[in-house]
Amino acid sequence: MQTTSPHSFHIPVMGIAFTIDSPIKVAHFGINSTLSIIEDNLIEVMRKYYYQQNNEPYVPISEKEPDSRARRITDYLNLMQRIVTSKMERLKHSAFETGSDIVKYFEMLPDSSVLKEKYHEWFSLSDSTEKQNAEKLLRESLVPGAIEVNIMTKVDKDQLDKNKEPIENGSDAITALKGYADCNLGNSAVVLSAGMNPRLYNYMEGFTAFDAYKLGGFYKKVIIKVSDYRSALIQGKYLAKKGIWVSEFRIESGLNCGGHVFATQGLLMGPILQEFKEKKQELQDSLFELYNPAIKAKGKPSFGKPHPIRITVQGGIGTSEEDTLLKKYYNVDGTGWGTPFLLCPEATTVDEKTLELLAKSKENDVVRSKASPLGVEFNYLRGTTAETERLNRIGKDKPGSPCTEKLLESNTEFTKTPICTASSKYQKLKLAQLKTLNISKQDYDKQVEDVLSKECLCIGLSNAAPALYEVPFLKKLPAVTICPGPNIINFSKTTSLREMTDHIYGRADIMQKPNRAALFVTELRLYIDFLKKEIEGVTSPTVRDYKSWDKFSQNLLDGIEHYQNLTINYILENAIKFKRELDFAKVEILKVRDSQLQLG
Repeated sequence: MQTTSPHSFHIPVMGIAFTIDSPIKVAHFGINSTLSIIEDNLIEVMRKYYYQQNNEPYVPISEKEPDSRARRITDYLNLMQRIVTSKMERLKHSAFETGSDIVKYFEMLPDSSVLKEKYHEWFSLSDSTEKQNAEKLLRESLVPGAIEVNIMTKVDKDQLDKNKEPIENGSDAITALKGYADCNLGNSAVVLSAGMNPRLYNYMEGFTAFDAYKLGGFYKKVIIKVSDYRSALIQGKYLAKKGIWVSEFRIESGLNCGGHVFATQGLLMGPILQEFKEKKQELQDSLFELYNPAIKAKGKPSFGKPHPIRITVQGGIGTSEEDTLLKKYYNVDGTGWGTPFLLCPEATTVDEKTLELLAKSKENDVVRSKASPLGVEFNYLRGTTAETERLNRIGKDKPGSPCTEKLLESNTEFTKTPICTASSKYQKLKLAQLKTLNISKQDYDKQVEDVLSKECLCIGLSNAAPALYEVPFLKKLPAVTICPGPNIINFSKTTSLREMTDHIYGRADIMQKPNRAALFVTELRLYIDFLKKEIEGVTSPTVRDYKSWDKFSQNLLDGIEHYQNLTINYILENAIKFKRELDFAKVEILKVRDSQLQLG
């Protein structure tokens, strides 16, 4: 049955392996977390590992079996549900004593929690009968966190049959969705990220798993990760017309996040959140106008008013003060804390070598790279074993990776069937082509660098769990890639789950960089840097380029004005420093814009 988490934050999906079993680690403490279900070979490895850990017989699902991808996903999620349910039952029956899981559950709750207040009241009771009754009610009030799954909609390569024809409803994203829709999870959600995929959204319409059983009640909710209000409105309406309600829009910073980055046209988090704050009711009503007639047309029970919509935000949040500001000023319903949790082994899965690298990372170690074969920029930590492996291959004049997982095959420049730009096959063909082109040495070197920068993310982002648990994934391919957000440099030691929740709720401070720039300033600086690099990357700008850069600059300036008003409307601990940094940024943007206007 659907329950609501007692916490005000969630742990977003990170990479492929880093949150692959996070629900098993944190759900029994009431914390929502999200795992990626796109890599079914890794899921099969995790199935075997957790069947053995749970003392259940493991029956392999071979990739040669019919519908193996969806079946692997379904079974892993069902296994995960059984494990979480079992851990939740043990927690509920554990003793109220220092160090026990039930005490940990209550102590990690936010201080504003009604449940925590009741827990504190229980302490003060002296009458044994009254205390026993209160304890019983406390145990009955415990609820698990939601098990959420992520599907990156752009990872949707067709699977082919024996005749090399696409299998109907057999693509990667569609089979992942099928695997999720068929599982037994009842307190759950699918998080759709990386933009709209009409084929996937159309396929969703065929499942009753996403239907409401009462107002606001869904066994499987739909969450969409968006970068702005327009994206939320377009995608929400598309699904509403099909009778599918979006229960949550998860706003993520375009640049101040981990993994792939999807920059806006200079629209900053503050103004984006302000628009959601002002238009939330309008959004809800707009979707309901399309949703209710759609479910009526299908003969399903209609509703007299819209289902609730949650607005949450994630990307670069580092302090309790920032978390509070987002909730109190922008009225968001929750926050996502991702990157800092990479240093919390009780919540995420990172191998020892990479964990050490994360803890030691400095400002220049996290870069916006071209490592992704998708052609989208990618926040990337330097010095990983995957980077070393890639450079070693280049040094041996054998660039590129073996393409075993094939999730990111999308390039048909040299072949009829798509191949991956990180593969040795593609890079060999592309480098040979570049040698035949009549281009300057500068252009040649730049294009060669772009080709060689591509890295196998399917394996690199999957290997942390097999490395940590010492279970095989792919022979002789053990390298790990990790993709933290820029925020990782502010945290430099491994922490417990209790320490992380205390930091989030302002009961402790685990940050190692107290003078860091505020969340909004960090994102602003990232966007200024992004704009400068965009301008530098165009050798012969057109009128359209100048107009685009001018619009980008103006959006940044509008964002600064919004934040300057914010210092008046909401008291910040470092308001003077915040305003000074905004003034510096404004001067810099005006210089960039003025220089482009003169050239244009």
